[in-house]
Amino acid sequence: MGLVERGTMITPTPFDRPMYWPELVETLQSLLENTDVYLVGGIIRDVYLRRPVHDLDLATPGDGRPVARRIANALQGDYYALDAGRGVGRAIVNWQDKRWTIDVAQFRRDDLLGDLKDRDFTANAVAAHLHDLDKALDPLGGLEDIRNRLVRLCDPASIANDPVRALRAVRLSLSHGMRLTPQTKQAIRHDGPTITAVSPERLRDAFFRLLAGPKVMAGIMLLDALDLLPFLLPETLDMKAVTQSPPHIFDVWRHTMAVLAALEAIREITLDVRQRDEAAANFGLGMIAFALAHLRGNLQTHLEYQWPSERPHHALLFLAALAHDTGKPPTRSVDEAGQVHFYRHEEYSADIAARWGANLALSNDEIERLHKIVRHHMRPQHLERSGMSRRALYRYWRDLGAAGVDICLLAMADVHGKYGPRLPQEPWLALVQTIQRLLDGYYQEHETLVQFTPLLDGNQLMRHLDLQPGPIVGRILAALREAQALQEIRTSAEALNWAKSWLENHKGQAH
Repeated sequence: MGLVERGTMITPTPFDRPMYWPELVETLQSLLENTDVYLVGGIIRDVYLRRPVHDLDLATPGDGRPVARRIANALQGDYYALDAGRGVGRAIVNWQDKRWTIDVAQFRRDDLLGDLKDRDFTANAVAAHLHDLDKALDPLGGLEDIRNRLVRLCDPASIANDPVRALRAVRLSLSHGMRLTPQTKQAIRHDGPTITAVSPERLRDAFFRLLAGPKVMAGIMLLDALDLLPFLLPETLDMKAVTQSPPHIFDVWRHTMAVLAALEAIREITLDVRQRDEAAANFGLGMIAFALAHLRGNLQTHLEYQWPSERPHHALLFLAALAHDTGKPPTRSVDEAGQVHFYRHEEYSADIAARWGANLALSNDEIERLHKIVRHHMRPQHLERSGMSRRALYRYWRDLGAAGVDICLLAMADVHGKYGPRLPQEPWLALVQTIQRLLDGYYQEHETLVQFTPLLDGNQLMRHLDLQPGPIVGRILAALREAQALQEIRTSAEALNWAKSWLENHKGQAH
């Protein structure tokens, strides 16, 4: 007999393996002792698969907001009313040194059965009553699909009802090593194009979760195979079969995929210490791991910076990598010797990247960073060829700021993706050494090379040199700042004498 008294006709069945629930669930059992509430979705799937759990989804027949507020108050956390119309509330609590997000939602339909049928995939449509955790409520066969690692739609119209689910299907496939069923693929191909009608904010959030997750390159290729990528990022379609001259071994599209793969490896080396030993077995990645080991903490902080809505910065860097050569198709030319050129492609690519950012409703700061990364992604390679003076080092960070860190990482991925398995040792070593010198300058000489207090300000300069406000003051200050970074001047007196000499050498420009 089904659990009629709990608002559902689903017959509970014992889980076929032990379910090791987080201790927080036991606390919720005590806290919500007399509440009719169910664990649903990802918590069931991940506990079943023995995966780490940091978020809880609860469903209840009534308004979920009071339940979420009760949890937040009892555990001294924060409460947010996410959706008043659907009765959804969120509690964010710190529990055993971890930050947990607990969402509590009213049933989407009249009862739990209707709620589960209305979900995206069967793997997310399994529930367990909070006070009867030994039994699964699984009307759609979700546990079998979890065991078989299948992403199956709860309803054939699931993608049509919410096209963002197409992105979720790809992300679930990547994060959990699952396969899309043929029916799921067909539905995405048929109904996925309606994703253009989705709000930019929802599209952004879903796409950035994919960029922030594992196997970004595989995810982009799967979106492409499902004919969905052109509806998200149209310019990617033009990159295919655009050939390049040696030393490139791939066309523009395949090169971009190789860059994403290399950037994934660099991200893993930086964010996951366990990956460093594995990377050492690969010459190219091993050199990065060795050269940047002392900066790992700095790079980790940089990549894990969060933009609005908790978008991790490394996801933005992957979007930049995806965009970095989008300007090549419209700029391709072939000279008389048959050599292929892409003059100013980085400018075109940067404009396309900024357009993507605007279409995805990114913040102005994110769009500016995205544009700067793509516009200057070739700069470390130019420095590697021309030599690294302290002046060049200063000007790199003066021009690029924190984006220069992103550009260093992208430059290594770009060159790695140019040669693939044919990566030549000497040029690669030279580039990695250039990147190491750049990053050492940023992180180890920050207070003398990047961000320091000028020896003179504009008011002092005008007073001592009898200057009027104008562009010449800014020029002198910029020149003084560079001289200070180069350690040519160390005191305000030296700075003043230097400025007088500069002004003498630039007579006629003082007004």
